[in-house]
Amino acid sequence: MPNPEIDIDLDEFRGILAEALAEGGTQPLLRLTDEEIAVLDPESLTECVAPTPRIAELSGQEREWVYATALRSLVSREAVEVANIEELDAVLRAAEARRESGETPAEGTDPGSRPSGVDLDLRITPEVSLVLTLRRTAARALAVEQHTSSGRTHLLVYVHADDLHLVERVTSGGLHMFTLAASAQDAADMALLFVDPFEVAAKDGPVQHLTPEQISQQNVGRALGEAIDNALVVGQTVLLADTPGPLLTTYATDQALWTVYVEKPHALTGIEARPVGKNTLRALITKLISPS
Repeated sequence: MPNPEIDIDLDEFRGILAEALAEGGTQPLLRLTDEEIAVLDPESLTECVAPTPRIAELSGQEREWVYATALRSLVSREAVEVANIEELDAVLRAAEARRESGETPAEGTDPGSRPSGVDLDLRITPEVSLVLTLRRTAARALAVEQHTSSGRTHLLVYVHADDLHLVERVTSGGLHMFTLAASAQDAADMALLFVDPFEVAAKDGPVQHLTPEQISQQNVGRALGEAIDNALVVGQTVLLADTPGPLLTTYATDQALWTVYVEKPHALTGIEARPVGKNTLRALITKLISPS
């Protein structure tokens, strides 16, 4: 199955999108599941930074079943058109028969390694093609992990231009929600709500300078130590680019939000911790997305 492609120059494509965003502003796009992404763009499972938590939990046989279901969903939602529909129907019926009979794959094979048993001729809708293209062609991306008692979720900001960002939120169940953001500030606002969902970032406090040794030995002072121990939401935000970017870790308790900012990975200095308010947190995230 071919990778998603566009038939115009990529820079021209980005320019057209930026103009549309300038008129309409930040706007939500579509939602896809892990399985649907695997069907639409299988290479992205290993080449894209966005996780696919649902796929990772499945065996090869289970993947074959869920891929068949994902194909049904994509076709019924008219997200794709399948030219060789008869072959698709045969594959879906065969997968269903194997599932009902409890048939397992032959030893050494992995039927889940491909989304189907035929070379599907998929015609992807423009909106789906847009999402698949933007998530694979960004020069840099902001990756945010949110850790709570319910599990781990992710948010990715793919940076294409000052006025063009694709935001992808990935739930722990493997649902991917996409939004086009018209500015770094809009993308930062989405990331801010992600790391501070209870909006406890109230006010700025004094800066505390730390060393890597203090962090590794958990010798970070009483206030920060209590924030770490009592955090309801822990966020890790890093800029993914050719040159590793800063790392921002957030600890949100029921009363305040602390940040630990590492300017350069493995540096002996440049580590700052402090409680922050909403405006400072937004500024930190915006600077990560758009350093200039």
